[in-house]
Amino acid sequence: MNLKPIVYKIDDDLNSLQTLQEKLENKILEKEVLFDYPTVYIHDWKKGEGYEVYVGESNNVIQRTKQHFDQSGDKSKWQYQLKKKTSSLYIIGYDHFNKSFTLDIENRLMHYMMGAESVKRMHNKRTNPQNRYYPDCEANAIFRKIWNNLRKKDEVLFPAESEIKDSALFKASPLHKLTQEQEEIKEKIIERVFTALDKEKQGQLIFIDGEAGTGKTVLNSSTFYEVFLKAEERKKDDLQCYLIVNHDEQITVYKQIAEKLGLKNKDGKEVVCKPTSFINNHSMDEPVDVAFIDEAHLLLTQGKQSYQGKNQLEDIINRARVTVVMFDENQILTTEQYWEEQILKGYREQAKESDNYFELTKQLRVTASDETISWIDDFTKKKRISDIPKDKTGYEIRVFSQPSELEKAIKEKAGEQRHKLSRLIATYDWEYSKNSSMEKRMKKYWEVLIGNWHKPWNRELEKDMERKQKRKNKTLSWAEQPQTIDEVGSTFTIQGFDLNYAGVILGPSVKYRDGKVVFDPSASFNEKAKRNRTLSDGTMKKFGETLIQHEVRVLMTRGVSGLYIYACDEELRKALEEAVR
Repeated sequence: MNLKPIVYKIDDDLNSLQTLQEKLENKILEKEVLFDYPTVYIHDWKKGEGYEVYVGESNNVIQRTKQHFDQSGDKSKWQYQLKKKTSSLYIIGYDHFNKSFTLDIENRLMHYMMGAESVKRMHNKRTNPQNRYYPDCEANAIFRKIWNNLRKKDEVLFPAESEIKDSALFKASPLHKLTQEQEEIKEKIIERVFTALDKEKQGQLIFIDGEAGTGKTVLNSSTFYEVFLKAEERKKDDLQCYLIVNHDEQITVYKQIAEKLGLKNKDGKEVVCKPTSFINNHSMDEPVDVAFIDEAHLLLTQGKQSYQGKNQLEDIINRARVTVVMFDENQILTTEQYWEEQILKGYREQAKESDNYFELTKQLRVTASDETISWIDDFTKKKRISDIPKDKTGYEIRVFSQPSELEKAIKEKAGEQRHKLSRLIATYDWEYSKNSSMEKRMKKYWEVLIGNWHKPWNRELEKDMERKQKRKNKTLSWAEQPQTIDEVGSTFTIQGFDLNYAGVILGPSVKYRDGKVVFDPSASFNEKAKRNRTLSDGTMKKFGETLIQHEVRVLMTRGVSGLYIYACDEELRKALEEAVR
């Protein structure tokens, strides 16, 4: 035998399963593969405009289906929906399936369906990522065929692969198979979390350093989810675990993940929140068990509007038994987020003293050669322009002489299905305010303006949309929204997210003088980076040059497959063009 994968969709009841068996009486090989070999299966039923799903694998799909129906009288279990709703059952077979292979396919299906917009709830608990097995060399090709077969039966439940992989939900999903580096850190974090809880310790800090693209978000998401699963295994029903992030778009993604996986605290409070909300709703006298902080470099280190404290990280640590921090100081963008060196060093030392300090070092976002990554590091860290290497991995760095040419190239990439998440992004060097209207200035939009070329800033085109489209956009990151191909994103919009190709406009704040890249705050409209900062000793200091340098690094590390650049400064543009030659 060497059949292609077999996919059948039937009504989700035992009679339909019996009918399928009878239908395959004359298809002996197919019947054998589906009913004598290990299989993967999917239960789904409608929920509003979307679906709820359960993905499983079994050595006996008939027996397993009967077991699920035997539990359909229990309202506390997902199987109750099989009796209450009209549901479908997909059965997937392949003549090379063994236990490891089916577990791998099951895990991949769960991961993909997590990223599908139509899936509103996943009822699986445990994931089963597999390492090497025989014949894992077939897995990618077979999974692609299975997914395409499923798409033929329901394109809404099973959208195109490229659509799934470009979704912010997929990229932040806790169902990712982790690298060895991530897996080792995850296991140590979980061990330390439950040791601290068992010993009733308080104020424990676990600190993870990692630059952009090293997998902090996936590690955070995966570990957060695993803590809930471990607590359930240990019958720790009163666990209070929170995920905190100070980023509007990222918090939307995390809330969707928590909703899809049914993650809740026993007190009914949402498990995902912003730092100020967490601090205001919890006290030092009654600390929660665990607080995970993604993008901890975005926490405030001085009072601002709704937050009246002095240090959000310290306030969170005081309200949790264990605090897990993901940090990258090269992504700090505003003065109120700026960390004084001795204070930041103190937190790292606190973690190190308890053997709770870890580093992520492997670049996972930018799929480029070491030489190309070094070139980006040279520009953004060492302020120098070296020759742009020829990258054999396929990663592209291109330099453009006109913004219109850059726009055309990015739109061409975005027109390709596998690169449709390609967008223009820019340094914050043109005026923009989400709190005041451009109509007062006789213009429709806040715009990036270079000579005669102009494009609206992020989220400006949303103003013209109908309410239904605006509502749909609320669940999508900026780059996933179709209208944003005609906008320019800022660091605040794109931070924490990937693009296929990043079209970076280096505005007037990025110059080239005397053989060095110069970051000039006087040419920036980023008031949050330019204003004075009051230090702990009471002195005032500016950090604009460093913060704009960070801003440029965030922009230039967004592209997974390529970095396209236009520089407004003529000397910088010439230096970049020379670096290409």
